[in-house]
Amino acid sequence: MVRWRSGTVTTVRRRWTGAVELDVDLPDGARMRALAYPALVGDPQPGDRVLLNAGALLMGLGTGGYALVVALPDRLPADPPRAGDTRDAGHLVKARYTPLQPILLGVDEEASPHHDRLAAAESVDGMPVVTADLHSALPAILAGVHADAPRARVAYLLTDGGALPAWFSRTLAGLADRLVGTVSVGQAFGGDLEASTLHSGLLAARHVLDADLAIVAQGPGNLGTGTRWGFSGVAVGEAVNAVATLGGRAVGSLRISAADPRPRHRGVSHHSLTAYGRVALAPAELVVPDGLDPDLAADVTAALAPLTDRHRIVTVLTDGLDAALRASPVGLSTMGRGLDADHAYFLAAAAAGRYAAGLLR
Repeated sequence: MVRWRSGTVTTVRRRWTGAVELDVDLPDGARMRALAYPALVGDPQPGDRVLLNAGALLMGLGTGGYALVVALPDRLPADPPRAGDTRDAGHLVKARYTPLQPILLGVDEEASPHHDRLAAAESVDGMPVVTADLHSALPAILAGVHADAPRARVAYLLTDGGALPAWFSRTLAGLADRLVGTVSVGQAFGGDLEASTLHSGLLAARHVLDADLAIVAQGPGNLGTGTRWGFSGVAVGEAVNAVATLGGRAVGSLRISAADPRPRHRGVSHHSLTAYGRVALAPAELVVPDGLDPDLAADVTAALAPLTDRHRIVTVLTDGLDAALRASPVGLSTMGRGLDADHAYFLAAAAAGRYAAGLLR
């Protein structure tokens, strides 16, 4: 299950919020690129011995291509402040019963200063919430929101279908000044606020972060098996249900592509069709960008036709969205394809952001 390696840090490379990238030399002379989360394992320095979980890297899986630092066995970090105060310092355990489970202060638990407010909250007061399958949609949706509503307060809810640590995402680090905060929900952790469920996370976005609008998407590293139900994006449909339960307005960012080499992801991806068509029991507004290539537009229209009994399909003008996407402070990439290589995908996400921003008016 775990492919263990032990090595020595030779170079500390890049740093971003919550993460540090390393070069590690192994005893057999091989070198591995590794990633450490200092809040979990301490801050590695050249010369430190590190234990690595190298399985995903050796198998060519995942996003980023890293071995992950499990421990600095010769230089363990100190206990966190107030570690002996038990529940007074928080008792929300995430990545539960794994060796690196963090114990955090949940935004909605008794020790939180926000507990009473969230205990009384029952609604997000009609807040628009954009739901998306892939983490790569986040900067494009945000670009679409701020193209028309530059002062909109946008919160991001990191769900646990992909990377659990928010720190893994360089995209999120680069967008920090464009967001009012990140809420990590479920087993995900490392956000500005920690919530036990998507429902409490949505309430926290509205009533603690004072967000006008929220974006819900998993972290990097989508899981897919090529089957109807075997992919982490089924949670998009569950997110629509949660938004409806809390009195929000769900806006669906569709996964649309003319460039994906896999037929099941061309046109409207089967991930979107399953999540919105089979999992979402509540209605959403599904956004299609205007001006798609005619053949692609015809495929999209045909694919979405069975969903119109439950959902409303809206077409959004895209004037100015290409420029907004190109002005993003972070690079745009999905499945290794950039903006020009998969323009329809990013345009669809930006159009969803634009439509959600329009609901604020």
